[in-house]
Amino acid sequence: MDADLKALEDKISQLVVLTQSVRKDNLELRQSLALAQDEARLLKAQMQQASEKLETLLDQLPEASL
Repeated sequence: MDADLKALEDKISQLVVLTQSVRKDNLELRQSLALAQDEARLLKAQMQQASEKLETLLDQLPEASL
């Protein structure tokens, strides 16, 4: 009986350690995801600005006559 309780205690301890590790990993992944999403939003805004600048430049070009 004592051996069974000790085995159960060991397994519970392992589970606690594993749970803490998974929580830490999840927090790090959430932070990485948030940074990646922020970067994606920034890049999208920069692409939109570049597109608008190109459109402005294209509008300023004289029409080609054939």
